[in-house]
Amino acid sequence: MPTETGDARITWHRAPRAARLVLAVSHGAGGGIEARDLRALADELPAHGVTVALVEQPWRVAGKKLAPAPKTLDAGWRGIWPALAATGLPVVAGGRSAGARVACRTATELGAAAVLALSFPLHPPGRPDRSRAAELLGAGVPTLVVQGGNDPFGRPEEFPDGDHELVTVPHGDHGFAVPKRADITQEQALAVITAAVVEWTASLP
Repeated sequence: MPTETGDARITWHRAPRAARLVLAVSHGAGGGIEARDLRALADELPAHGVTVALVEQPWRVAGKKLAPAPKTLDAGWRGIWPALAATGLPVVAGGRSAGARVACRTATELGAAAVLALSFPLHPPGRPDRSRAAELLGAGVPTLVVQGGNDPFGRPEEFPDGDHELVTVPHGDHGFAVPKRADITQEQALAVITAAVVEWTASLP
């Protein structure tokens, strides 16, 4: 679908029965909607009455390898919002990494019911002084953060107190990958994510 920054793409994974809400999630700056956490949510949530919309930003649809500036990402996200709102259902804005930042920055403006922040990049690796906490804390709507325990962009214990819930994926890195030596399998790690999001979305008004 067209946006002011180019054509975006929405891939729908619809609830088989009457949906309660739409969860729209976008990818990060280094990958697409094939990310393991986004795939897991698209597979699991429709059975729980949540339609999942996987959103590909225009730069990704155009085949570019580098994400544009944050304001351009925000513009692309705004462009797809009318199609999400047209369902007539509450829309949860979400994303992983850079996509989570976009969701937080635009949630109040667009009227999102809530925000799902997967692997929120609290700071660049090794640079905790360059905190992006203000974006997360400024979302203005109910927010769930799902963070890997070993995420170099911000470990769970680094997150500030605020009006958000935080779920830890043990041993997970920025992509929620867990090492083979961990006491949790990759499948179990993904189950932590999906179970948390299922429970949280069920609690939303």
